Amino acid sequence: MIEPGIGLLFWMTLTFVILLFLLAKFAWKPILSAINEREVTIVDSLNQAKLAKQEVENLKAENEIIIREAKVERDQILKEAREIKDRIVGEAKDVAKAEADKIIESARHTIQAEKSAAVADIKNQIGALSVNIAESILKQKLDNDGAQDELVANILNTSNLN
Repeated sequence: MIEPGIGLLFWMTLTFVILLFLLAKFAWKPILSAINEREVTIVDSLNQAKLAKQEVENLKAENEIIIREAKVERDQILKEAREIKDRIVGEAKDVAKAEADKIIESARHTIQAEKSAAVADIKNQIGALSVNIAESILKQKLDNDGAQDELVANILNTSNLN
């Protein structure tokens, strides 16, 4: 086994104490202050990161609210557009139906007037034709006086019976 000598222990201890004194005098304060600064910087960075995270969450919440409001507004606009479209289509249908009814009624009146005129014309033509036919028949049958007397007597007898 190796045992260190007393002199070696003394000089090692003295060197260690001197080194400790020098480090305490010159190095520990700057090292500790650098470590403290680094710790403060890290804590500040963590706090800023928490604040940034909180701000991002707030922005997300605001965005979600804005998106919901935009969807509600979009739905409202679409609903109003559908209502306007339905109203315009309904009005157009009503106007078209009214115009169609007017045209149909006008056509009915025109048809009725033309029908009445045609019936009147046919009656006039039939009357004129009947008169012409009767005149022709009477001219043929009544060429002689005896036929005329017989026709008059026949008409009188027939009218007395009715």
